Amino acid sequence: MNILRIAAFADDNKGGNPAGVVICDEMPNEKEMFRIAKQVGYSETAFLKPVKDGWRIRYFSPEIEVPFCGHATIASGAVLGDRFGEGVYKLFLSNDEISVNVIKSVNGRYAVALQSPITWSDVAPQEYVEEILKLFQLTSTKIDPNFPIRFAFAGAKHLIIVLKDRKTLAEMNYHFENTKTLMLNEDIATISLLWPESDGVFHSRNAFAPGGVYEDPATGAAAAALAGYLRDIGWQGKRRFEIIQGEDMGCPSRLFVEYTSKSGASVKVAGETRYISEENG
Repeated sequence: MNILRIAAFADDNKGGNPAGVVICDEMPNEKEMFRIAKQVGYSETAFLKPVKDGWRIRYFSPEIEVPFCGHATIASGAVLGDRFGEGVYKLFLSNDEISVNVIKSVNGRYAVALQSPITWSDVAPQEYVEEILKLFQLTSTKIDPNFPIRFAFAGAKHLIIVLKDRKTLAEMNYHFENTKTLMLNEDIATISLLWPESDGVFHSRNAFAPGGVYEDPATGAAAAALAGYLRDIGWQGKRRFEIIQGEDMGCPSRLFVEYTSKSGASVKVAGETRYISEENG
């Protein structure tokens, strides 16, 4: 089978988060999908097969299957657009239905916008938060008091931590194995550290220890979860904002997020893609 490698949320055809994409007539078994994900070596590989009037999609990291992955969805949209043309494609998750809107830009690259699963956020237990902060070598003095630390969900569960300054974000460092254990215990996909540059721009770093990855350069699912979180806490910033991610990894990425005031509603996350390579698996 052909394995396509696409970087999602690229910044002017540079950077972005690479994902594997496999289009198949029938979904491989889980053992085979894990094998391919490990072979690809990226944080996520998406597997798609045609169903009804859309596509069944599953996401595998080298170590776990995740219920939803934003950057692999964006990458999959680019592959579908390249094969079948511009338009809106339905994607069926294990427990939800989403869509991607694919447009070919004037520079010949694909711009893809996903509509996320439903969103929600909830208070994170104080004891759990304290354990995480300790593993990240963070104290309460480093946390922006305007943004409570909460769980946030958009197809997958994340922990949102907003910092007071860019320097603290740049210095992100955590104990990988201990953090991985705590994240798995709470079924958290990523821990999202953020710094708000303005009411329309966030800088972000995302730890993805459960998937065996120290950090993701662009995380679409966490971006959607962030928007739901901001809506829930009554944030007064813009409802269309940008996330700059991957800078500290030397892999610049841009995510464009848009949400409505409706509680729990889907969030739009968009970005450009760039083609990396194709191989046989």
